[in-house]
Amino acid sequence: MLRTAHTADLAAAELAAARALLDEAFDGDFSDADWAHGLGGVHALVHDDSGVLLAHGSVAQRRAVHDGETLRVGYVEAVAVRADVRRAGLGGRVMGALERVILGAYDVGALSASSDGAPMYLARGWARWSGPFAAYGPGGVVRLPADEDPPFLFPALAARALDPERELLFDWRDGDLL
Repeated sequence: MLRTAHTADLAAAELAAARALLDEAFDGDFSDADWAHGLGGVHALVHDDSGVLLAHGSVAQRRAVHDGETLRVGYVEAVAVRADVRRAGLGGRVMGALERVILGAYDVGALSASSDGAPMYLARGWARWSGPFAAYGPGGVVRLPADEDPPFLFPALAARALDPERELLFDWRDGDLL
């Protein structure tokens, strides 16, 4: 069963189940800042028939500046599928729900992906940003480390409409900037 809901509409137990799933899926390397990034937007949750959470993802609003224009970015966060049900299409169901939200409410979608997750996003029409990117920090523009993977953008057509010769600047946040 797939359900979408805003953070404000999720019960404390649902949020706790999502956080536990993420902690397990990321082998304990899912920080409080990572969790905070996934709150305040729309969550997609897949439960089994008995109500156990199998998959989760969320999309939260961020801002980015590109070529002098401020963009509303639907930033995908906190995507995970329980280990014993991976490769069964649940991640695709979560992403389908989040992409629907992005297409209806944002100028562009963005996410940061692990090497394991990248093939799914590419197959769904996401494209790696090929231009320069950075973040606005409290003291100005913060250049990200040279080994930082560029974000994925969605839909790929929107990513192509952005000029890769121009920098894409994301808003500041605690923890990982992308």
